[in-house]
Amino acid sequence: MKYIVRSLKYYCYLLLLLVIIIAALVLTGFVEADLSKMFVNGYDSLWQIALIMLVFAIIYPRFGFSSRTVHLYGSPEELRPTILKVMEDLGYRLEQEQDGTYGFLRRSGLSRALKMWEDRITIAPSGAGLEVEGLTRDLSRIVSALEATRGEDA
Repeated sequence: MKYIVRSLKYYCYLLLLLVIIIAALVLTGFVEADLSKMFVNGYDSLWQIALIMLVFAIIYPRFGFSSRTVHLYGSPEELRPTILKVMEDLGYRLEQEQDGTYGFLRRSGLSRALKMWEDRITIAPSGAGLEVEGLTRDLSRIVSALEATRGEDA
């Protein structure tokens, strides 16, 4: 269900972005306001563009969200201060905590809006360390920051 919601959000986001771009082009005078002259196929181009955007929106959550393992060992109680400090430094706030699993959200409202309120990062203990799940583009930074603390604690 989460996949479908993310796809729908991304589809609406893409359509809104297209409308803003077309409006900006019309307002600046780069193109005429008539859609039949604006696109090669006229009004048929609208459903073609919408279909292409739908394909992208369906594919995006598969690649846009993932999980990675952080090789940071210890009990959840021992790791808690490290996790909270790193996430605070990266601009996240603790949303929920349950059984050693943490849920974080961006502190900035603008950042949350730009990420379509899909900015949740979940950190859970696993056999190999910690499992971090969220937006793929944010995970590298988070995983690197958490693993860098390993050297500081030694």
